[in-house]
Amino acid sequence: MSTTDVSAKDVMALRQKTGLGMMDCKKALIAAGGDADAAEAALREKLKGKMDTRADRAAGEGCIAIAIDGSNAAIVEMRAETDFTARNESFRELASQIATNALSGADGDIALDDAMTKALDEVRITTGENISLARGMKMSGGSFGSYLHHDSKLGVLLQFEGELPEDLSTGICQHVAANVPTPMAVDEHGLPGELVALKAGEAKAEAENSGKPAEIVAKIAEGKMRKFFEEVTLLGQKYVRDDSKQIASLLPKGTTLKHFARLQVGGA
Repeated sequence: MSTTDVSAKDVMALRQKTGLGMMDCKKALIAAGGDADAAEAALREKLKGKMDTRADRAAGEGCIAIAIDGSNAAIVEMRAETDFTARNESFRELASQIATNALSGADGDIALDDAMTKALDEVRITTGENISLARGMKMSGGSFGSYLHHDSKLGVLLQFEGELPEDLSTGICQHVAANVPTPMAVDEHGLPGELVALKAGEAKAEAENSGKPAEIVAKIAEGKMRKFFEEVTLLGQKYVRDDSKQIASLLPKGTTLKHFARLQVGGA
C-alpha cells in the first residue's frame, strides 16, 4: 500500500487510540494495508515487548483510589514512574476503574483480570512509563467510611457494623491516616500473636525486676500490656481530633469497627 492511500484522518484516529506518534501510526497502517484494527494490534504487540522492559524501572510515584458500593468496598495503590503521570487524568481514571472493578470480585488482595490488564497496558503505552497495581484490598459486609488525602497519595478505608455518623467515620479514617503511631489493628485481638507474646514477656520481666510481691507484679505487668494496647490499637488510641477521648468511647452503642486499610504511595 502506498503512503498516498493512508488518510490523515485514519492516522489521527489510530494515534488517539494508541497515544503513539503520527509516523508510527502511519507506518503501521501502510504495513497493514489500511486495516486500522490490524495496525492497532500490530502496534500493541510491538510495544508489548518494550512495556515488559519497563517493569525493571523504579515506579516511585502513584495514587490511591477508593470505591464503595453498598456493602462492598475496595482500595488500591497504583504506581507510576513520575509525579506528572501520577497526576494524569487517564492514570487516575485507571486507578478508579480498577477499584470499582474489584467491587464484584472476591474479598482480600486484588488481582487484575484480563480487562483491567488491557486497560493498564493502554495507559502504559500512552505514558511510556512502568505502571502497575502495587496492591489493593476488597472488603464486603457492613458499612464503610473513607478518607482520601488531597494529593491522592494516602487513603483509608474503614469497615464497620451499626450506625456511625458520616463525620465521625471520616474523622476516624483521618485518625488512621494521621496518628503517630499508626494503629496496627482495630483491637488487641487483631495484633500478631507473636508480638503480643513478646510484649507480655517483656512486661512480666520488667514487673518482676521491680521487687514487688507476686500479686503486685501481676498487676504491673497487666498495666503495661493495657498501655501497649492503648498505644497501638485503633480503639485504644486517643482521637486525633480530641485527645481527651479514646476512639472506643466515640462509637454509638451497638456499633463495632471491623477492619481498616491504610495505603500510602510507596508505603510498607
